[in-house]
Amino acid sequence: MESSLVVPVIDVQNDNVKEFWPAMVLAIKTASFVALDTELSGLGNRKSLLAESIEDRYKAICQAARSRSILSLGIACFKRLDDKAAETYLVQVYNLTLLCSEEYVIEPQSVQFLVQHGFDFNKQYASGIPYVKGNGKGVLDDQGVHIRALFTELLRARRPVVFHNGLIDIAFLYQSFYSHLPERLDTFTANLFDMFPAGIYDTKYVTEFELRLTASYLEYAYKKCKLDNSRLATSGGTGSHFHVDFCQYAGHMSSYVDYRICQAVASAEGPTDICQRFSAFGWCPNGAQCPSSHDTDLIILQDEKVTGDKRKRKKRLRNKKRGRGEAGEVPSICDGAPEHKIPHMEADPRETPAELCPERGPLVDGDGNPLQGEAVDMEANGEGNGVSRDKPGCSNPAPTAPTDDVTNAKNNTNESREEDGGRGPLSDHPSKAEALKTKADAPKSKADPGTHRAGFDAFMTGYIFAHSCTLMKKEGVGAVKKEEKEEKKEQSWLPLCLNKVYLSGKAAPLNVVKSTFARSSKAHTQKMEMVWGGAV
Repeated sequence: MESSLVVPVIDVQNDNVKEFWPAMVLAIKTASFVALDTELSGLGNRKSLLAESIEDRYKAICQAARSRSILSLGIACFKRLDDKAAETYLVQVYNLTLLCSEEYVIEPQSVQFLVQHGFDFNKQYASGIPYVKGNGKGVLDDQGVHIRALFTELLRARRPVVFHNGLIDIAFLYQSFYSHLPERLDTFTANLFDMFPAGIYDTKYVTEFELRLTASYLEYAYKKCKLDNSRLATSGGTGSHFHVDFCQYAGHMSSYVDYRICQAVASAEGPTDICQRFSAFGWCPNGAQCPSSHDTDLIILQDEKVTGDKRKRKKRLRNKKRGRGEAGEVPSICDGAPEHKIPHMEADPRETPAELCPERGPLVDGDGNPLQGEAVDMEANGEGNGVSRDKPGCSNPAPTAPTDDVTNAKNNTNESREEDGGRGPLSDHPSKAEALKTKADAPKSKADPGTHRAGFDAFMTGYIFAHSCTLMKKEGVGAVKKEEKEEKKEQSWLPLCLNKVYLSGKAAPLNVVKSTFARSSKAHTQKMEMVWGGAV
């Protein structure tokens, strides 16, 4: 039996950043890996971000990172607990509201998207943590170095960092909290290789090329991994699933906690018309006005049914060839499934735009020009940043602006103490968490509205990574010999996905490596000396 999950996300602002600073630094230093996500003020020209040339894409990303800003930063620290019988992670999640102290561009469509998903711009301008981009020169007071210093602590921790479709996130973090972005892509990747010696992982790449999920947008991937992990936990097997525990916050500190409710999955009652575009990409131009369902739970259940039906048809075909099948059955691999929804490949909306969204015309960019090819893929798939992807995740108990019809994640009763009330650190305020859990377990007649938060998105990213590591470890993927375990510990997570960043519309990822033809930049070399020398 599945139950709901309540994820505590700490809201960190300018008025409490000093109070949470020691806890955040400790969480990063002791984490097994750290998942990150950002909300951005804009991306610039979407077509340029999806240019055929990867070098041209990088130039467009640099232009966006230099002129736009990070509005909020999500940090999810996953610490594997060795003293637990089963594989268990202690998870601490932070959502930092930021305010760039320099002039920056903010795009109207980004404002609209973020407001619709619960982002509070009044709070940002009133309580955002200030920061200065680039090399950090010109910081006037101690407040301005907090986030830059936190990023430095992340580098010093030498922990694996995890993103979902993370190239844009990485570039913005580099420009905002580290140094000016280098002009060449190979110099950038060489610098990143030095900065994160334990590796960079991209769960978009993991879900596309390793887990091979039917869809790979963040919410779908998280909920599918959550459901599969819950099933493994209830199957009675060992070593194939993991648990999560959360810290609890007492006294006035609990007032900073935003509890994210993830409801248990509910089966559909009767036939449901699912939006095929949202099913494939997690995004629909009609938004909440779409007449079809955007319920991710139902989408996953439908996908599983289609997959099961295909397996049955293949089995019947095999039996038929052996003389035991039913006469006249000719299975079709596309029966009951959207043609555009093919694992490991992005759809080409030029082929089927009318079938996917007949209520609306073709997608257009910020200038009103129709998007073509990969540009449509960026708008529809919308992964990697807060301005374009539709990843509402789970619901917030506080009232929020209406969003697309999406439901919330599933969980197993054997998961964490917050989920089953029987494990992990004791809470000084169990009544609030229990009340939220009761609300989450209540039957739902319709999908609950979600909100768009960097902190929870970082948690979902980390959860996908933890599930993938546990699953592939069981299957022996990337296993290391016992005598090599210690020396390869930091690279034993997902060796086949190490330093591979997903590239939309491309069959191969961006490899974060040091090329023999490219050296690290001089500014980066000086910066690393400052990092390891203790200066910020």
